[in-house]
Amino acid sequence: MELHKRLDTIKSKKDLIEFIEALAQDLRDNTTTWENPTLESYLAALAAWLESSDHAYANQGRPIPVTPSWQSVAEMLIAAKVYE
Repeated sequence: MELHKRLDTIKSKKDLIEFIEALAQDLRDNTTTWENPTLESYLAALAAWLESSDHAYANQGRPIPVTPSWQSVAEMLIAAKVYE
């Protein structure tokens, strides 16, 4: 299943673990599709995305999470894949 489509299925810790494993596999299989393929660039992008995430949620017409859910953690992780 495509990573973005998996986001809607994440409801538990186990789901998030499976998503992270799929994210790692995607990096191994599709490195060229990753804007941030190194740990250093990925973590920098994750921090930058979190810094601006309120705008991302607002632009999508979604409420800004006050307490992250398993699904919102996965959204953060996948956003760092391509965030510039």
